[in-house]
Amino acid sequence: MAVLIKLYEENPNPKDVQMAVKIIRNGGLVIYPSDTVYALGCDITNTKALERVAQIKGVKLEKANFSFVCEDLSNLSDYVKQIDSATFKLLKRNLPGPYTFILPGNNNLPTVFKKKKEVGIRVPDNAIAQALVRELGNPIVSTSIKDEDEVIEYTTDPELIYEKWHKLVDVIIDGGFGDNVASTVIDLTGNEPVLIREGKGSIEI
Repeated sequence: MAVLIKLYEENPNPKDVQMAVKIIRNGGLVIYPSDTVYALGCDITNTKALERVAQIKGVKLEKANFSFVCEDLSNLSDYVKQIDSATFKLLKRNLPGPYTFILPGNNNLPTVFKKKKEVGIRVPDNAIAQALVRELGNPIVSTSIKDEDEVIEYTTDPELIYEKWHKLVDVIIDGGFGDNVASTVIDLTGNEPVLIREGKGSIEI
């Protein structure tokens, strides 16, 4: 049964953030708000937790396209190959924001992702998401939570999220109503940026 924690984006309570992160650090799965839709995630360093996320999403872990949610760009070199200054400026201009940027991964990727040549990097413009990652000390591997109802493509109501997910995850952060538009995904692994999915972020980057 998941623990439900209410956090306010204007001022996330540090004690409640610590309580949530303790669960995540111990291998727990978390559902939390971002600047787009609510996300399902876990500690990047915990393989068992990563496997649980993949199982819930019905994908093989080594083939899963999960995002690495970071607090800012300072830890980029931990998982991404060296990028040129034009790419870095583009990232700095648009992050934090509702984007997932696909970048070439380096040899420091967790073992389960070693075969992947690229990694999706997210820096949400959301104080709750940033507080969780900051307290954890490393990225949260994340994926959007979808609703089976195709009309409401994403689940936005924390109460409904809890109803549906409380037996599958360990902690659910109620950060108020979420958005129902996912992030814009842009591939930066080639010579020119390539739009993979148009979402909340403007494609005029």
